Amino acid sequence: MSTPSRPLRVLMLVVAWFHIVSVMVGVVGLTIGGGLGMPLALLEGSIFTSFVGPAVILGVVVGGSQVLALVAQYGRFRVAWGLHAAAGLIMIIWIFVELAILSEWSFLIGTYFVSGQVQTVLAVLALGAWPVPFFGRVPLLAWRGHDQLEPQPARESVQLDVDGISQR
Repeated sequence: MSTPSRPLRVLMLVVAWFHIVSVMVGVVGLTIGGGLGMPLALLEGSIFTSFVGPAVILGVVVGGSQVLALVAQYGRFRVAWGLHAAAGLIMIIWIFVELAILSEWSFLIGTYFVSGQVQTVLAVLALGAWPVPFFGRVPLLAWRGHDQLEPQPARESVQLDVDGISQR
C-alpha cells in the first residue's frame, strides 16, 4: 500500500486537530462552563442527570479516537488511515446520539456531522479507494467476473423423467 498524497495527509491532520480542539472546548464547556448555557431539562428522559457524563464520553471516546488517529499518523503507522476513518465514524455516531438525546438541531451539530463525514471520506481515500484513472471503466466481461474472453464449453444437461430418474 502506498502512502497517501501530501495534500490528503495534511487535510486529515487539519480535520483531526479541528475535532480535538472542539472536543476540548466541549468538555470544558460541559463541565466547568455549566453545560455551555444549555438547560438540564434537555437531558430529561436520558440516563444523564448532568452534563458531566456526556463530557466524559465526549472527551474519552470522541477525543480519544482523534488522538489515536493523530498519534498513528505522526508516528507513520499504517493503521493511521483506518484510525482516521474510525474517528470520523465515531464523530458521526456522537452527533446522532446527541440529536437523539437533545432533540435539537444547531449549526454546530451540522458542522461536526459534516466534518466527521469529511474525515471518514478522506481516510477511505487514503486507504486506496481512489480509482486511477478516476473515471476509468472496467471491461464488461471483467465486471461480470469473467477472467477470459474465450467461450466456455457447454455444460451437459440433465433431464428428469416422470419417475424422477435422470436421463442424459
